[in-house]
Amino acid sequence: MILLRKRAAEMAATFMIGDVLLGLLQPARHVELWQERAGGAERTVRPSVGRPGRRRAYAVLQIAAGLALAARQRA
Repeated sequence: MILLRKRAAEMAATFMIGDVLLGLLQPARHVELWQERAGGAERTVRPSVGRPGRRRAYAVLQIAAGLALAARQRA
């Protein structure tokens, strides 16, 4: 059970880091994709609509969180 939880955390970290790359490299396109009918993600991206710099700043925070999460996982 513990190993499964660690793997899930590692997968979450991997997802976060991938999301970050898209947010850094293509902020407007990435935000636009999640603006409508996104299962609740609309609220998350709303502050970044029309503000690519804000999305990039959020991406930097996500990098730190994703790396911190991954660093805590041990085999």
